[in-house]
Amino acid sequence: MLNENIKVIRKSKGLSQEELAIKLNVVRQTISKWEHGLSVPDSDMLIFISEVLEIPVSTLLGETVTEIKADDIKAISEKLEIINLQLAQRKATRRKTLHWILISLCALIIIISAVLIVLNSPYLEWDYSEPETSVVGVAFHAFEWLFFRLAPLVFIGVIIGIFLTRKKV
Repeated sequence: MLNENIKVIRKSKGLSQEELAIKLNVVRQTISKWEHGLSVPDSDMLIFISEVLEIPVSTLLGETVTEIKADDIKAISEKLEIINLQLAQRKATRRKTLHWILISLCALIIIISAVLIVLNSPYLEWDYSEPETSVVGVAFHAFEWLFFRLAPLVFIGVIIGIFLTRKKV
């Protein structure tokens, strides 16, 4: 059973005994002995074989493996095509969502800038003798100071992001 599985899977992967032997760092005769049932690989080698052939160890040890037929390949390729389409749709949706988030952020920066310009720093005229007023005034001033230093950089980054996430025709 193991010997037949190794042989069938090796052939289905398009590998010769020599090519498989090179990948496993053994001589071709070792592969031949395994496939003829004259010897068996140890557990470490069995795991290595499964990794090289890209199949689970249970498949190597399980029932006799049949060669993949053209119909099976067609069914697999159809499933892969569906998966690829789903991934492409998901990617397009993420790109579109990010694009609109960036546009919203751009609008928010413009609105906040306009509001701060129109208000013209009213906290500068407040009476700072009260501790609560002082804290609020300093917080407004710190926000305004940081906003007008960081907003242009963020705005440029957002514009670049909008450009990069636009729908390509």
